[in-house]
Amino acid sequence: MLTQESNLAGKEGIIRCIFLSEFHATAGSKITCQSPQNFISKHAFDLINAYILPKRELERQVLTVNTLGIKIVGYPVKIDHEKYARNAFYFNICFVCDHYCRSVQYEPIVKKLCEFLIMMEMQYSFLSNDDYRPRIQKMLNKIISDLNESKVCTITEEETTIHLKIVKITDDPPEVFDHQVPVLKREFENMSLSECDLTTQQVLPFINGLHHVGKISMLADVENALVKSCIQNLVYYNFVELLPLFKYSNVYMCTRNLQKLARNQDFAQDCLGYVALKNDQPIPTIYNVFQIYSQMTHGVNLKTLCIRLSPRQNNINERKLVDFGLKHGLIRCINKYPIFTGSIPNARQKMYNGMNHFDEICCATGLSILKLEELIDADTNVTILMK
Repeated sequence: MLTQESNLAGKEGIIRCIFLSEFHATAGSKITCQSPQNFISKHAFDLINAYILPKRELERQVLTVNTLGIKIVGYPVKIDHEKYARNAFYFNICFVCDHYCRSVQYEPIVKKLCEFLIMMEMQYSFLSNDDYRPRIQKMLNKIISDLNESKVCTITEEETTIHLKIVKITDDPPEVFDHQVPVLKREFENMSLSECDLTTQQVLPFINGLHHVGKISMLADVENALVKSCIQNLVYYNFVELLPLFKYSNVYMCTRNLQKLARNQDFAQDCLGYVALKNDQPIPTIYNVFQIYSQMTHGVNLKTLCIRLSPRQNNINERKLVDFGLKHGLIRCINKYPIFTGSIPNARQKMYNGMNHFDEICCATGLSILKLEELIDADTNVTILMK
């Protein structure tokens, strides 16, 4: 049985606690305020205070400590001034979440909040003056409540206002390759070019779901590296998806996600509307769509399926059917990877290393799929791996 920890591992969780710690000239490191109260016990803090108020080499850097079943994100600060005992004031504002949850989204907030408190301390002795302690406690209560509830919080102290917001930080987009086909998501198909940078304005007209990245670079007359960077940026902001190159010689295989077509009526209707060949004819039936998807398997290419099932007679556009299946994980493309087993490979055969599939080799060499298949079929030193 999956536990809550395994379900939430790596995902964003709520803030369990926010605490302010400082180094007192006689009492040493301590928690000054925390919300909720007593979430971090004195015993627990004594075990970790070396990481909350660390040596000066780690000052003014975001630090994350994962211990004792919790994860703590802090930004230790030292303010030098002769008005303080030992001529310095040390503090840290820390966010606490569950140890299995993602915490990177809190890092810019912790840093921004600490920089705000530095300014407040230098102007009003906001942290070092005990008279401000109730206001600090009220501030921490508001921050944890607002951020957990709405992911935004506005704090005003004296004449200064600070806005805090949890911004979702997505993973870096995958590397873009020449053989991949960028496809604009449906809601962005009519996106205005005037809102884009110059490179995107040159590239976007050629993103039509047919051209691979290498061809787009050639048609747009833009350097290949710039096109890849542009498309990677569009993928990052969720404007574009990357799909395999469409070919009738491709072999596809259905996945377990195919059952979603039978279980989710809205999803099925969305599929039927998308794959329809002509809008002035009755939309395809779920039976016809399911029949094609379910017969996608090893050893059967798309051309064979089209001859066998005649999708166009049922008002089904096989290209859109494949696109929809790939976008939603209903099917996956089975690629061919040639492996050279001879002794001395030529320049092209050096690419037959089991790591490059047919599409990659064709884009790199300029060969058509048919020509590459002819060359490989005639080469007795090449074995094909399909995966």
